[in-house]
Amino acid sequence: MTPKTTFFAAAMAALVAAPAIAQELKFANFTPPFHTVNASVIEKLNADFSAATDGSLTVRGYHGGELGKGPVEQYIRAVQGVADIAWGLQGYTSSQFQQAMIVELPGVVPEGKSGADALWDALDIIGGEFPGTVPVALWTSEPNVMIMRDKVVRSPSDLEGLKIRVAGATAGKVAEALGATPVQMPINQVYNALQTGLIDGVFTGSSTLDDFKLDEVADSFTIGAPLGRLSFFAVMGQGSFEALSDEAKAALEANIGRGVSNNAEAAWNETAVTGVARARLDDKNTFVDLTESEVQVFRDIVLQVTTDYVAEVGGDATLAAMQQ
Repeated sequence: MTPKTTFFAAAMAALVAAPAIAQELKFANFTPPFHTVNASVIEKLNADFSAATDGSLTVRGYHGGELGKGPVEQYIRAVQGVADIAWGLQGYTSSQFQQAMIVELPGVVPEGKSGADALWDALDIIGGEFPGTVPVALWTSEPNVMIMRDKVVRSPSDLEGLKIRVAGATAGKVAEALGATPVQMPINQVYNALQTGLIDGVFTGSSTLDDFKLDEVADSFTIGAPLGRLSFFAVMGQGSFEALSDEAKAALEANIGRGVSNNAEAAWNETAVTGVARARLDDKNTFVDLTESEVQVFRDIVLQVTTDYVAEVGGDATLAAMQQ
């Protein structure tokens, strides 16, 4: 072997042995780092991607809106490449997610099934509502409750004329059916809106008691009414995905989907339980745990909302897939 071929062979061996180029994915988080999404989604993805690639593919969270504060604009940040991955709520751009948001409606997710699995079971139908991205995680919150200020709610009549914040169109329809006036706004505005009396209450998951400290500005909580739930997404921009090496793509695809989605949903439920338990200890708070007969009064009203919405968006196939 000549010196030239010896050098060439050594160079090729070094190239083959060289570690993969490290890639760090930017994850846009419009909430503080203590929010449930950080540990259950961002840190989990970082750990899973890193383990699958010997540390060459990692995820870094940019918290508190560091890559852009507006919760409504999170999806487009992934599409435009401002972030590699972003998370948000389907409800904030309800017109984009008409089929996916069926999962939010009362009575849709069967007992014993997660909202995450319901969404992934319907992905062949709803996937077109996520253009320009690769869905990383799709999941739902714990069931919505009523978080009120200076109002105690035991029946739909107690909601008549009240201004109720909702995250999106489906919850808005539920609020209207119960006699309330829905006010759509992102969650990071709710604390001040409750504090100043701009709204009377919120239909949302009780995880917000810890994640957004809503019990500091609310004093009445109604549990058990069938109000549906929230739905969430974490998506990766298609451009960011295409820029990955084949090995990184394979590692990513092996660690997204149902696993991280159900991990997130379980974490939301755990945060909800913790938040309610803590808030029950505060003497200023009134908790209304509805009886079955009281729940039925709400159910008789809101299940028609589900039927009407599914018909309105032509969602029979989506509903069937979610409930399979």
